[in-house]
Amino acid sequence: MDTLREKIGQMLLVGCQGEALSSQEQLLIEEYQFAGVILFKQNCGAPAQLVKLCRAVWHSFDPVPPFIAIDQEGGRVHRLPAPFSHFPAAGQIGMTNDPRLAYRLGNAAAAELTLAGINLNFAPVLDVASNPDSPIIADRAFAAEPWQVIESATAWTQGLRDGGIIPCGKHFPGHGDADKDSHFELPMVRKSLEQLQAVELPPFTQACRSRIEALMTAHVAYPALDPRLPATLSEAIVTGLLRHQLGYDGVVFSDDMEMKAVSDRYSVEEATALAARGRSPIFTQRTAAVRSGGSASQTVSD
Repeated sequence: MDTLREKIGQMLLVGCQGEALSSQEQLLIEEYQFAGVILFKQNCGAPAQLVKLCRAVWHSFDPVPPFIAIDQEGGRVHRLPAPFSHFPAAGQIGMTNDPRLAYRLGNAAAAELTLAGINLNFAPVLDVASNPDSPIIADRAFAAEPWQVIESATAWTQGLRDGGIIPCGKHFPGHGDADKDSHFELPMVRKSLEQLQAVELPPFTQACRSRIEALMTAHVAYPALDPRLPATLSEAIVTGLLRHQLGYDGVVFSDDMEMKAVSDRYSVEEATALAARGRSPIFTQRTAAVRSGGSASQTVSD
């Protein structure tokens, strides 16, 4: 990656429209060499079709191998149709208080993703279900207590990793207390710094200590952390808190930049510039290691 254009391309994870790459999509990928592709339900049909799509994506990226990503949490958020397994929601896993079961389920999910040709899963959810009425998180979180989230998420993540899939914890610095859905409007968490440190941040702090390969930012405003910008666009939160205070040097993805929490308030140009400014240089030795099958830094999802 020698040119500025190539470096910019490597900051973008893109979608595709259907169950196969169109000729236009193929040309765009070859020209801009994006970081990779994220798959949604419209891309996932029969197993043979999905394998063919992932193989086409892989061969379109040269010389840097791509991220082929998906949101496969289980419960409400899953993309792969039958005969792929529909795994239980994180909240159901957490209720068992059984880390060994969490590990086995993460490992089983990894086995199916690997067979399909996917290498990055936007999971686990590291949010704490501190607001039982949350329209967006609720049972997507492992538990309502930080220590329980840490216990279950750590085991599930290790199962995913041992199965050959790159995990991405989300939604930093914590979406669980939000009372709005960021797909449609901008939530605001008005907790003090002390409250955030006590509840929302511990699972992410532990994930950073454990060197989780990737984290995703939340389209949520936290006035105690940044009085002006939501987390995804905030230099204070991403660089100041995550990179400097927590010492995280892995991949940082944004949530989907088309979600209305961002797109209703900022133009594409404004949001992109703010998100890029808020991140440290993306492509690191650790990123290269992840893509080549080793351990997981990058800038999209649910």
